[in-house]
Amino acid sequence: MENNYRQYLKISQAAQFLGVSRETLRDWDRSKKLKAFRHPKNKYRLYQVGELQKSKENHKRKYHKMQK
Repeated sequence: MENNYRQYLKISQAAQFLGVSRETLRDWDRSKKLKAFRHPKNKYRLYQVGELQKSKENHKRKYHKMQK
């Protein structure tokens, strides 16, 4: 079962990947800006790597548009 979670990052890892704090990720989860999944046993927040990559790319695009 643990093998199924290899495509997910824990909140600390996801925060580092995006360059934001863990609290920011919690806020984004609550506001549904970036949805976290919950581990069925321990209820930890888990973030899909693919969704994190999309979020990072969207942020880059918005930033570059603002710079023009």
